[in-house]
Amino acid sequence: MTTEPVPTAPTTPVRRTVVPGLFPPPGYAHAAVVEAGTRLAFMAGSVPLDADGNLVGENDPVHQTQQVIANLDEALRAIGSELSQVVASTVYVVGDEPGVLSRVWDVVRASGLLAERPHTSTLLGVTVLGYPGQLVEITVTAVVPAGADA
Repeated sequence: MTTEPVPTAPTTPVRRTVVPGLFPPPGYAHAAVVEAGTRLAFMAGSVPLDADGNLVGENDPVHQTQQVIANLDEALRAIGSELSQVVASTVYVVGDEPGVLSRVWDVVRASGLLAERPHTSTLLGVTVLGYPGQLVEITVTAVVPAGADA
């Protein structure tokens, strides 16, 4: 079992674990354990809209994923957290073709969301999301380090 502590408050470590008896996950951990008393943020789904509410990347799931991650990064920073503090995510992609999901996953893996510290994650193909033309949405749970204003 491999475990990596996340630099949060010294008394509230997060442990991300890859279980050796299970398949090696492609860029995520099997489990994340957060100590009791740690401040957590449960973020609303991040969507591919710009600051004016316009869809970014029409018909382009890769471009939409980049916008979703940029929006998520901004939202996390606004509460005193960041992408590296995410302990769980769910990635929703409109489509039923593995290739589309794989292209989105490649963007997620290359971003600061999973690249720095893999966490638990689920990738789902869905039929529709909330905004017209929306192809990608990501929800996360993140640690808000001690001393951060949220």
